[in-house]
Amino acid sequence: MAPGLGRIVVTEFVSLDGVMEDPGGSEDFRHGGWALAISRGDEGDRFKLDELHEAEAQLLGRVTYEGFAAAWPSRTDEVGFAEKMNTMPKYVVSSTLGEPEWQNTTVLRDLDAVAKLRDGVDGTILVAGSRQLVQALLERDLVDELRLMVFPIVLGSGERLFGESHKPKGLSLRDSRAVGDGVVILVYERAE
Repeated sequence: MAPGLGRIVVTEFVSLDGVMEDPGGSEDFRHGGWALAISRGDEGDRFKLDELHEAEAQLLGRVTYEGFAAAWPSRTDEVGFAEKMNTMPKYVVSSTLGEPEWQNTTVLRDLDAVAKLRDGVDGTILVAGSRQLVQALLERDLVDELRLMVFPIVLGSGERLFGESHKPKGLSLRDSRAVGDGVVILVYERAE
C-alpha cells in the first residue's frame, strides 16, 4: 500500500448461504437475529473489537447508517466499542440523506467521492453492513480487503452479500480461523 492511501475493508456477518440481512435482529427480517443465536466466542469478539479500533473511519450506506445512528449514540460499554463507534469519523454514501445527526458524520454523494476519500485517508476505512454500497464498491474495484465472519447456519432466504457482477473478482486468502461455536473468520485481499 502506498503511503497516504487508505484501504477500504468490508467486514460482514454472513450465513453459510451468503445471507447478510439483519444479523442483529433489528430490521424485522423473519430470520432476524440469526448471528446472535450462535456464539463467536471470546476470540471472535476480540476480532470485531480489534478491527474497529484499528480503523480510522467508517463508511456506511444510508440504511445501515440510519440503524447505527439510532442505536449507538446512547450505548456505553467497558471495552470502548461504543465510544469508538460514536467518536470516529463516519462517512455515509447517500443521494437522499440531508444533514446527518450522528456526531462526526459526513455525507458523500457518490462513489467518486468514496474513491477520493480512500485516497485521502491514511489507514483503514471500515464498511459494515451496507449491502448495496458493498456491492457497488466491489463492482468499482474499490474494496481492498474482505473480512467475513461466516456463521454455521443456512437461512434459505434474505438479502445476500454478493449480487450480480459484470466480471469475476479474484481474491487471495490472507487468514482463516474457526472461533466460538463453529463460526469461521475468512480474510481476503484483492488478488494481484
